[in-house]
Amino acid sequence: MRHLVGVILAAGVAAAIFFAASWAWLKMGQPLGATSLVHHRDIVEGLAVLAGVGLVAGLAIAVPWVSPLAAGLPGLAMLGWTALYVFSTQRALHYIPLRTRPYGEGFTLLLESGLLALAGAAMVIPLFVPSRWRRRRRLAVMSPQGNFPGLQGTQPLTDNRGLASDWIDTRPQQRIDPDAPTRSQPPWGPAEMG
Repeated sequence: MRHLVGVILAAGVAAAIFFAASWAWLKMGQPLGATSLVHHRDIVEGLAVLAGVGLVAGLAIAVPWVSPLAAGLPGLAMLGWTALYVFSTQRALHYIPLRTRPYGEGFTLLLESGLLALAGAAMVIPLFVPSRWRRRRRLAVMSPQGNFPGLQGTQPLTDNRGLASDWIDTRPQQRIDPDAPTRSQPPWGPAEMG
């Protein structure tokens, strides 16, 4: 069930990358002669949307209880599209949907600049982490009576004996006088000559 939800999340992440990140990348084109980009509304909007998409993709990559498919499938698609672009540029550009819209134009720019490959390489990392494929086990919590629920037959110790009840008494360590001469002596005494 977790991996089925991961496939659904992968479709959402892929849509966010295609529509939102591509649109934002297209809006972030730097105006000629600009020394500060803070006052350019298009650039600030594009940067905010790009940061949001990066946050969504980062959560899909980093959160351990999310299926690795959520980030891995879009990452594989981006790496595959980049490989197709390397081997057949015309075919890769031909398969981009909505090429005449801002989404398609921005996706083309992401593909041509290599940023699609960079993001795809980061997004496939969870696919290679074995612990992300397994379900996390819940830790048993001890009840106030001292036993673990779910482990029938486990009861707390009822007698007053502790773990050290059968140990023999030990003698205390010899105290070292701080006012004694500075000659250092080990606490076990001098070695016996045999």
